[in-house]
Parts: sequence; structure tokens; C-alpha cells
Amino acid sequence: MTVPRLVGMVHVDALPGAPRFGGNLAAVIASALDDAARLAEAGFGALMVENFGDAPFYPDRVPPETVAAMSRVVGEITSRFDLPVGVNVLRNDALAALAVAAVTGAEMIRVNVLSGIMYTDQGPIRGEAAEVARARIRLCPEVRIFADVFVKHAVPPPGLGIDVAAHDLWQRGGADALIVSGSGTGTAVDPAQVRAVRDAVPDAPLLLGSGVTPDTVATLAHMADGAIVGSWVKVDGDVSKPVDPTRASELVAAAREVGWV
Repeated sequence: MTVPRLVGMVHVDALPGAPRFGGNLAAVIASALDDAARLAEAGFGALMVENFGDAPFYPDRVPPETVAAMSRVVGEITSRFDLPVGVNVLRNDALAALAVAAVTGAEMIRVNVLSGIMYTDQGPIRGEAAEVARARIRLCPEVRIFADVFVKHAVPPPGLGIDVAAHDLWQRGGADALIVSGSGTGTAVDPAQVRAVRDAVPDAPLLLGSGVTPDTVATLAHMADGAIVGSWVKVDGDVSKPVDPTRASELVAAAREVGWV
């Protein structure tokens, strides 16, 4: 599988067991399918499904009901859309994401902290690259691992540069693609950080993980191979709202101009 250049986020509503779960899993699945359909119809090349509604998040292992529910949601999406589908189990349960991918046919997972340590609102999160690499071989060796460098909603240890972190992820962590984001959901990336990662690992597929808009695609395309887009394509650019077909199509049109579609 080649790394997709334009990935649309499917932000799943709260699942069973989460504080905001509304009691109707069928409605959660239907909402996720609606967003996936709008992204696919607009021309996105892949989808990334995450349990966005489950905040506050566990720092690592999620409970069995989350894995089961995510498997239901992702399975419905993979069965209905002829697109590569990815899985991100927040905040950092890469082993659960691999399990979901293994039983649903998803082609990639996103890992917020694959190696090293980041300080987050869930506390310190430590990467489990060794465990993830071995689990992938055992469960689903074809699945690709997309790893965040200095993931959003987090700060790195003092003294660690993003160039060193990126080099370790690519050379030692087992990542198949790297992601650079802004400081939070929907926040624009820092071009200096993107350039630092690109210079450190010029051979690594590099995706932008937040803040991409039709107005910024052209200026960012020379630094990155693609983007994962969620907030901007929602109604009014509000991440809590459904995907807006018009905004999604506008983003795809801009991405097509730079060869991301």
C-alpha cells in the first residue's frame, strides 16, 4: 500500500462506556458512515477513524467495550467504502488499533506517541514501539503505522528537538510515515517544524496532521507529501459538527492542484 496523500478524518461520537455516550450505538455508526460518505464523495483518498468523542481519554489501554465498538464502526466503514481506512484509538492504544485493523481489514493505524515520551493532559505518555512492532508482525503485517512527531495537545521533554525525535521514529521506531501537527486540533502547523522533520528524514513519507485549509495547501505542499484533514471540512469549521460536503469538495480541489489527489 502506498501512503495516501489526502486523508479525511471520521470523528466517531462517544462510544459505549464513555461519559458522553448517548445510549445508541446504531446512531453513532450511522453518523460515522454519513461523514465517511461525504468525504469519499468529495474525493478524499483515504479515511482515518478515531474515537474522538470518548474524551476524557485513557493515556494508553482502552477498555474492551471501546475495542469492540471501534471494531463495529470501522468494520462498517471498510465494508462500504473502497478506500484505504485507518484506525486511531485515542489517546495512545496502538495495540487496540492493530487489533481493530486485523479484524476489519483497515490498512493503517495512527499512533500519537510511538516512541519516546510526551507530556499530555492525560499525564506522561510513553511510546511502546517494541510491543507495537511485534504485535503487527503477529496480527497484521501489512498494516502501516503512521506516527506523530511531537503530537498535538502535548509537549516534548526539555532538550529534545523535533529533528532528533523524527530521526528516531523513522530509523528505530518502526514508523511507515510521519505526521507533523500544530499544537492542538485544527491548529496550523509550524512550517519551521515541518522543514526540520523533512531535513532530518528526507526519505520518510510526511503528512500534515492539523490546520490544513484550501488557502494553505499550496504553501505547504512543497514541504509535505499530504495531509490528514478533519476540522476544516466540518460545518462552520467546527470539529464537533458533521462534515460539510461543500467544504470537503473545496479542500479536495485545492489538494488536486498540488497533486495530493
